Amino acid sequence: MAAMRIGLTGGIGSGKSTVLRMLAGLGAAAIDADAISRASTAPGGAAIPAIAARFGPAFITAEGALDRERMREHVYAQPQARRELEAIVHPLVGVETERQVQAALMAGAPCIVFDIPLLVESGRWRRQVDRVLVVDCTPATQVARVVARSALEPAQVEAIIAAQAPRALRLAAADAVIFNDGGLSLGGLEAQVRQAGRGFGL
Repeated sequence: MAAMRIGLTGGIGSGKSTVLRMLAGLGAAAIDADAISRASTAPGGAAIPAIAARFGPAFITAEGALDRERMREHVYAQPQARRELEAIVHPLVGVETERQVQAALMAGAPCIVFDIPLLVESGRWRRQVDRVLVVDCTPATQVARVVARSALEPAQVEAIIAAQAPRALRLAAADAVIFNDGGLSLGGLEAQVRQAGRGFGL
């Protein structure tokens, strides 16, 4: 039987990473596209030679990683540069994602969970997964969590939330929802994850 493919998504501060770890603990193969992308631009990453060739050595740190701050300023000033950077990184992420999928299938994983922050915004991903699992919470909880773990101000977090898919749109795309609001215990979250996992063959 083919492994079920699950798209995991949720807004910033929803607790998506915690849910992904719990699903992995139940036996799912977890594939984090963001982590793969970051690895490609880390020291010695697969994208570094092409980034240096396209943007110049000034965009590479002394350690051999992408200078994220400089690149962030550059793509903000030059929107075309973002597309050029994505044209380098995205194919590499695709290749590594597929390698990890094949490894999971060879290992007999019952389901493969793809951590996709922009699943709802990106039309292509919905066609590539069997089910969509949304980790949901109220915007107030999102703001409180992100402020607590980062140096961001509440208004900055609210701006990030506003730039992401609306909560209602994410929920409309969901085949299953885990409600991880403030005050929910870790045990309560684990119970919801186990219930969702049973539906995915875990």
